[in-house]
Amino acid sequence: MKASFLLLIVIFLQLTPGFSNESLKDSLEVEKIWDKAPHNAFPDMIRFKGSFYIALREGNNHMPDKSGSIRILKSKNGEDWQSVTLLEEDDRDVREARLSITPEGRIMVLTAVGVYEGGYKILYPMVSFSDTKGENFSSLQKATMDMEPSLDWIWSLTWHKDVGYGIVYQNKVGGWEVHLLKTTDGINFKHVSQLPIDGNPNESTIRFDKEGKMYVLVRREAGDKMGVLAKSDAPYKDWTTKKLTKQLGGPNFLFLDKNTLVMGSRDYRKTGAKTVIHMTDLEGNINKTMDLPSAGDTSYPGMVIYKKKLWFVYYSSHEEKTSIYLTKIPLKELNQ
Repeated sequence: MKASFLLLIVIFLQLTPGFSNESLKDSLEVEKIWDKAPHNAFPDMIRFKGSFYIALREGNNHMPDKSGSIRILKSKNGEDWQSVTLLEEDDRDVREARLSITPEGRIMVLTAVGVYEGGYKILYPMVSFSDTKGENFSSLQKATMDMEPSLDWIWSLTWHKDVGYGIVYQNKVGGWEVHLLKTTDGINFKHVSQLPIDGNPNESTIRFDKEGKMYVLVRREAGDKMGVLAKSDAPYKDWTTKKLTKQLGGPNFLFLDKNTLVMGSRDYRKTGAKTVIHMTDLEGNINKTMDLPSAGDTSYPGMVIYKKKLWFVYYSSHEEKTSIYLTKIPLKELNQ
C-alpha cells in the first residue's frame, strides 16, 4: 500500500557525555505504512527472496478480545505494501507475531493464541510457514513443548546453525519464569535451560555474535522492572546477567558491529511512553538514545539492516489511531 503521507520530524536525542547533538542529523523521514484495522500494532520485519515482509496484529484494540489476527505484508521496495495473507483462529485472540527464516528456506510466523477474561485463561504458541517463494502461508498450527503446560508464550525465535532458539515465558503462581527452548522444525520445542532472572521476566529476543555466544534481551514486569541482558555460551545452560538502566517493552536488538548493539524498545517516562533506539556496548550500557515520533500505545519494533541502513518498523498512537510506521536510518548516523 502506498503510504498516505510522509512525516519529516525532528529526532530528539538523549546523549550520554561525550556525544554531541551536532554530530548527528536532525531530521528523519518516517512513513505510515498500514492503518486498515481499528488497532494496528506489534510489527516484525524480515527480508526474504528480495522482498520485505512485515507481520502485524490487527484488532479492535490493544487488549485481547478475540478480535486479533495476524496480517502479513510484502514489499519489494519498502514503499508499496500489499497484503499476502491473514492468519486467524476462531473464537481466539491471535497476539503479536515474530518472523524468521527456517533452514529449509521458508518464512516462519511464530505467534501466541489465547482467551482472555480478566486475565489469560488459555495461552499457547502457534506457527505458520510460507512456501519457498513466500507467496502462500499455511494455517496456524499449535507448537509443542516438552514442558509442563501453563500459560505459555514463545515470544520470538532466532535460528543459529540450523537450530531455532526461543524464550518461552510462563505465568505461574508465585511469579513468571523464562526458559530457553530449541527446535529443528519450528513446531516441536525442547527445553534447554531456565534463565536466572526474577521480576516477572517475559518478552525476550535472542541474537548470536560471530563466535556463537547467545545474547538475550529480556523485559521484566515486577520489582524495579529494569530490563536484563543475559549471555551464555553453547550449550546455553550457564548464564550471566546484567541489569540495564531502562525498562523495556517489546524489546528487539541487532549487532551493529562486533562492539555495538542497536536496541529498539518502548521507553517509559513520566510524560508518556515513546519508541526509542538505544545504542549500547555489549554490556547494555547506553551510549546514545534516539526518540522516534511516537506516544501512548507504541513500540514493538522490527529491525533489518539493509543497504547500509537500519530499517525500523514500529507502531504508535501519536496520531490518535494506532498505526504502523517505517523509518530508514543510515548506519553512519547511528555510528556517530
